Order: sequence, then C-alpha cells, then structure tokens
Amino acid sequence: MTAPDSPVVLRVAGRPVGRYVTRPELPARLSPRPCLHPVTTLAGTVVTELSPADHTHHLGVGVAVPDVEGHNFWGGRTFVRDQGPTELDNHGAQRHTGFQLRDPDGFVEELRWVAAGAELLRERRTVAATELTDTAWALDFTFSLTNVTPDPVTIGSPATNGRPGAAYGGFFWRARKEDRAPDVFTAGTEGEAEIHGHRADWLALAGAGWTLVFAGATDTTRRDPWFVRTAEYPGVGSSLASEERLAIAPGDTAVRRIVTVVADGRLGRDEAAALVRKAVSQ
Repeated sequence: MTAPDSPVVLRVAGRPVGRYVTRPELPARLSPRPCLHPVTTLAGTVVTELSPADHTHHLGVGVAVPDVEGHNFWGGRTFVRDQGPTELDNHGAQRHTGFQLRDPDGFVEELRWVAAGAELLRERRTVAATELTDTAWALDFTFSLTNVTPDPVTIGSPATNGRPGAAYGGFFWRARKEDRAPDVFTAGTEGEAEIHGHRADWLALAGAGWTLVFAGATDTTRRDPWFVRTAEYPGVGSSLASEERLAIAPGDTAVRRIVTVVADGRLGRDEAAALVRKAVSQ
C-alpha cells in the first residue's frame, strides 16, 4: 500500500516523467517546500535540477516566493532595501497536509504556508501530466493561495523591495544546466535581455536535445511578466509581484495556472506554438 505522503511518480503513457516529493528533508535556510524533481522528457532526459551548487535553494519545479509579509519562502538570502542580499532568520516552509486526489497522471494537494509559528496562506495545488505527441507531454500546474489571517497578506519580490529586474517569486522551474546556456525565445523575440521582465503568451527554453515551453493558461496569469535566466543559470518563473506587491485580502484567493510543454529535441517557433495551443486547450 502506498503511504499517503510518499513521493508521487507522475506517468505519461506508462512512462515515469516526474517525481513529486511532499516532505523534502532540507535545512530551514532553503525554505523547505514540496517540489518536482527529476522531471524528464518522454525519452528520459532530465530537465530539472535540485539544490544545484550555484543556488542550493532552487528546488526543481514548484512555487517559491521570497517575500510574504517579510517571510522568505524562496530560500537563501533576503534582499533588504538599501542593504542588498542579507542573511536573515526569516524563512518559512510550505507544509504538505494531504492529497485530495492522487493518480498516476496527477494530484490535488493541500498545503499550509507557515512562518514564525503562524499560518499565513493555505494552498491548493493541482498538477496534471498529459501526453501531447510521441515526443512531448504537458505539465499543467495550478496553485491557489488563500489568506487565512485576519489581515491583508502581501507578496513581494526583490524588485518591489528595490532591486530592479529581480521580480522572481511564484511558479519557478530550475532547468538543466549544461556546458552551453539554453536558447530562449517567444513568438516574436529571442534572448534573455529581450524577454526577461516582459509579458508573452508563451516562451521556450531550448537546450541540448530538449525544449520547455511555458505558457500562462489564464488571463490573470498572462498578465504576469516572465522571469528568465539563461546566462547565469537556466531558470524560468512567472512573476507574482513585478512592479508592486500583490495583496490578498482576508479570505481571498490568488490563483495562477502555468502549462509547460516538455519536449524531446529543439522545437522551432511554429512547433512550440502548436504544442502550447494543444496543451492549454486540453
């Protein structure tokens, strides 16, 4: 019998493509949280990293936020206005409380976001894996954050705290690091400098024999700009707080949905766009 909190192995067409760990054993400084790793293409190429040497708090695929009312749910140092990245004892943790649904192709999970002994947010996370073609599948990832406190809860980023261009926080995918930086492109442009911090219906990250295509699957999600890194490390996120803090009133919920195409080979623009359309419409 499967233990209720044991790792989930996602399967597509009978093949394992992702392992989801609900209770990773990590130090508090890394802001422990459930995550997907490894995630692979259908041919078995790993396209995530867990605690790489360059950023040990990068944990595969998941939700990470550097500032929830001053608490760090991203891991590592905290950016402090007029001071810079600073080591603080302010790390929170996302605690898995149970599955409402658990199948080979996905799950619905409940989580509590806890810091300094108090619960700030309650999350429902829905993840599904779907076959698209013989060489591509889609990861559909929705998270809903509900404020369970009696006061407004605000979500920030280093950008909203005074560090331009650092609006990370939200859905985040730490990709496979290779000798050569991956290419990044959208329907109309290419390159980290042109795409980072901008909005686009989808963006693709293409490495050596693999391509990831990320798309906001709701109008609200598409209004969030992309956080993109390729030169320093390969990573893509959807920014919850790019220009101003995101406020969630007591009892209210913020919802985002990202669909990611995971493909073998290097896709062109037309192929990427077609697969995204298919993935989002399913």
